[in-house]
Amino acid sequence: MRDLVSLLADAVGLGASDLHLVAGMPPLIRQNGEIAVMPGEPIPAEETRRLLLDVLTEAQRARFEQDWELDFALQVERIGRFRGNAHYSRGAVEAAFRYIPEDIPLLSQLGHRATIQRACELERGLVLVTGITGSGKSTTLASIVKQISETRQAMIITIEDPIEFVFPNARSIVKQREVGNDTHSFSEALRHVLRQDPDVILVGEMRDLETIRAAITAAETGHLVLGTLHTIDAPKAIDRMVDAFPGDQQPQIIAQLANALEMIVSQRLLPREGGGGRVLASEILVANNAIRACIRDHRYEQLVGLIEIGAREGMHTIDESLTELYLSRQISKEDAIANARDVASIEALSRQPERPQRRGLFG
Repeated sequence: MRDLVSLLADAVGLGASDLHLVAGMPPLIRQNGEIAVMPGEPIPAEETRRLLLDVLTEAQRARFEQDWELDFALQVERIGRFRGNAHYSRGAVEAAFRYIPEDIPLLSQLGHRATIQRACELERGLVLVTGITGSGKSTTLASIVKQISETRQAMIITIEDPIEFVFPNARSIVKQREVGNDTHSFSEALRHVLRQDPDVILVGEMRDLETIRAAITAAETGHLVLGTLHTIDAPKAIDRMVDAFPGDQQPQIIAQLANALEMIVSQRLLPREGGGGRVLASEILVANNAIRACIRDHRYEQLVGLIEIGAREGMHTIDESLTELYLSRQISKEDAIANARDVASIEALSRQPERPQRRGLFG
């Protein structure tokens, strides 16, 4: 009889980032961004239910039966930590598990440029890490928190759903609060967090209006707030936050955001050319006076141009990152084109006589 621990161990052994339990299918894994089938027979619906319920606590089972959805963390001895999601599909219980490495890599090891180090040195303001699901946002935030914890004396409070990376206390004290176990919601936790004497606040996901409002207010009142958004680039992150509010509230939130924002890091993980992992493509916006003026005036269409001319301040666009990765033989032309804003400029790279060899560090 199969058990979930063995399946998770096999998935990690194969270098997978995710394990999927789908009723009527063999176990599925995600390797280097692609879905693959693990060896084994299809799993009937009643077995996917058993595999999942065997690892849930009574409280988690009750919450799952009530809500039909459940996010949770799972620590497996001698294997590692996983972020789990249980859900129903056509009446069958199914699940996905994301592997969380115990060792948190340095920002440079992930493939980030030196500019992002400034996020670790900020005393106040809002820093956003954006990207689609599976783009490495949580790992980037974990690396930032780890560096802050090891280099500064601070009170760091994280609000997560669920807790993914576990941070030991170093020079800083790190309090990790999990939605569902330690607090009812992101917005509820943020309403009380300022009374907990924080220096740094990590918001695992800015999902709704109240969470966004509380995070911006905390950043504006002298705290460093780190958060994530599911957007594909820096300008869309600003647009997403503003559009979360009713029209009559947008002028106030725009003014607050223009004052509080310090940096947006947008990232994507792309297949390494020739196989062997994935590499990081990124875009970085640093909030200078021109950026803040654009936000206040709602001129988001000008933000890309300001990022392009902001190289001296450490900014770069996603197209600049893709160009560098393509010319250094880290990604294919096809992947560069598929992720570019300006496809014509990337296509022109094919006329380069040669590309020097260089390998990245992510993947």
